[in-house]
Amino acid sequence: MQPYPPLGTLYAATALRSAGISVAVFDTMFAEPAPGFSAALEEHRPKIVVIHEDDFNFVTKMCLMHMRELANELATIARSAGITVIAHGSDATDHPREYLDNGVDFILNGEVEQSLVDLCSALLQSQRLPAVPGLVSYSATDGSLETLLPAPTNPSWATLPRAARDLIDLEPYRRAWIEGHGYFSTNVVSSRGCPYQCNWCAKPISGNRFQLRAPEEVAAEIREIKTCFGVEHIWFGDDVFALDRRWVEAFARAVESHGEVVPFKIQSRADLMSDATVSALKRAGCVEIWMGVESGSQKILDAMKKGLNLSAVYAARERLASAGIRACYFLQFGYSGEGWAEICETVQLVRRTRPDDIGISLSYPLPGTRFFDRVQAQLGRKRNWIDSDDLCAIHIASYNDIFYHALRDALHAEVTAWNAPSGTSDPSSYESLWSRVYQMEPACRNRNILSLPAESSHNDLHGAFLPLENLMVGARRS
Repeated sequence: MQPYPPLGTLYAATALRSAGISVAVFDTMFAEPAPGFSAALEEHRPKIVVIHEDDFNFVTKMCLMHMRELANELATIARSAGITVIAHGSDATDHPREYLDNGVDFILNGEVEQSLVDLCSALLQSQRLPAVPGLVSYSATDGSLETLLPAPTNPSWATLPRAARDLIDLEPYRRAWIEGHGYFSTNVVSSRGCPYQCNWCAKPISGNRFQLRAPEEVAAEIREIKTCFGVEHIWFGDDVFALDRRWVEAFARAVESHGEVVPFKIQSRADLMSDATVSALKRAGCVEIWMGVESGSQKILDAMKKGLNLSAVYAARERLASAGIRACYFLQFGYSGEGWAEICETVQLVRRTRPDDIGISLSYPLPGTRFFDRVQAQLGRKRNWIDSDDLCAIHIASYNDIFYHALRDALHAEVTAWNAPSGTSDPSSYESLWSRVYQMEPACRNRNILSLPAESSHNDLHGAFLPLENLMVGARRS
């Protein structure tokens, strides 16, 4: 239970309000969406409804089916009330017909704050629609799909007023956090976009563009929400934090100048964790870093175009441990070419570096990525996960879903046991799970895989894990 407000939506609302357009936000986080939305329409009587995904939440890039279904349900409700409907988000960008055929009048692609203002202004004034970059709709003349390219980037985003948090009720968020964790956390962003070229990562909104807000402004926002809303912890929703070492150092100085440090967590890369950056992050209040490690196999990292050497992971782990910052890994299994040997290498990396936490996913082919193009011929009818815990292989991976679920459960259980309070770790909580993984592995290999790398025999590869009993000796170390 770690809910965060829809920050991207609030920035869009901020842009509209700054342009003199009255705005209300219906937040679906704690509401029954359909009846709550209907009640909001009755209360506010809008002329336009904008269904806006949160561009600063990485889960939205996964284009989940329940999100699409809900968006279409809300669009249908609004359309039946005679309201013009605009949609924006990763899934609407990739599958416009799925939205335009279900109640949406216009789709806006790219970084939409300015284009949304332009489109809404024209609609509200009953003007002829301008040539808004990134606008997608059906032609009024022949019904064909029209897209105005290129999708825009918003060079003024970094100078927009702060996200209009007053447009939603933060109290349910506060209650959920305090009841679940004993403190109140909310989200902030200091940057937008990511310039790296990982070939499985979709960038339908910002492309490779990267923008930074002024470090003094970000520090001032943190102070403001601490003072006004009692926030005790921050999650930075940036795709990649700490890309610019000088920015991080300036941010640390700005935070220190306010005299109060609010603990925060970020997403970043292991190869950005230099001594100077880690030191500055610590001074600024960083307590937890989630790094996109992805795999313990250099071969797989290279195939992903991750641009990461495993030596950087070891170095980052040591630096963060020395600084007292939690080091957490995002990992993914099921990438093309990953067999048993590469899985073993990933488990070895985790065991050798002992991260404080891990998040495990399966490689997810997203439209517009080189990974999608590579496996497109292997895709079946299911192209999207239903929800974020679906964890199924959409392309033909080396193993079936049952095996990957067992692998995830075993590795999670082991990491959880390592990080349990002293004296409470119970190796039996994961030994049986690993035994199941070993037993399942031969039977769960995907016989329909189109091509697998040459691999050693199953028995030889047990050596990559080490015998189970020897592994447990290492896992019991304090």
